[in-house]
Amino acid sequence: IDKHTEQAGSYTIRSLYFDDYYNRCFYENENGTDPREKFRIRYYNFDTTVIHLEKKSKTAGLCSKKGADLTKERVQKIIDGDIGWMKDSEDELIRELFQKMTVQQLKPKTIVDYWREPFVFPAGNVRITLDYEIKTGLASKEFFSKDCPTVPLPDNPIILEVKWDEFLPTVIRNAIQIGDRRTSAFSKYATCRIYD
Repeated sequence: IDKHTEQAGSYTIRSLYFDDYYNRCFYENENGTDPREKFRIRYYNFDTTVIHLEKKSKTAGLCSKKGADLTKERVQKIIDGDIGWMKDSEDELIRELFQKMTVQQLKPKTIVDYWREPFVFPAGNVRITLDYEIKTGLASKEFFSKDCPTVPLPDNPIILEVKWDEFLPTVIRNAIQIGDRRTSAFSKYATCRIYD
């Protein structure tokens, strides 16, 4: 079990995803466009002392992620459209988001909530996660409210995700080959856009 989890072995994640007027991020994901990227802001267990801005990119089928730290106050400014401070940030990723919010009109779009149960295996730096009770909320201005209204996804899916760096050990590869299950792509953001 991942040492960062609490006693129950799982934690909550709340993310706020960005998209533009034309829903470019959503359609690029649906169409499998390569390369593509998306921005999100994320925090855990409703603890706002640690908040991350992240950019996820997919190029030639491989994923990468860049991150920057934000304060609750600065996230609220972004949600409220007060973004002028971002252009002078020392962090390159914050400046990049400012540029894309200005030129491409990226805006906070959808809240995604779920529980995660994570496991790690040191060889290959393997990380396996089970994500469940996935819910979506469209009231992006309520990102920090525990009372933000959210709606569960149909069929209540449980997502098993396997990430590794240079190689996937055979013991892990064998353990995750369960019956007739197949590898497939699943975007929580795209799936959570079904209601708007």
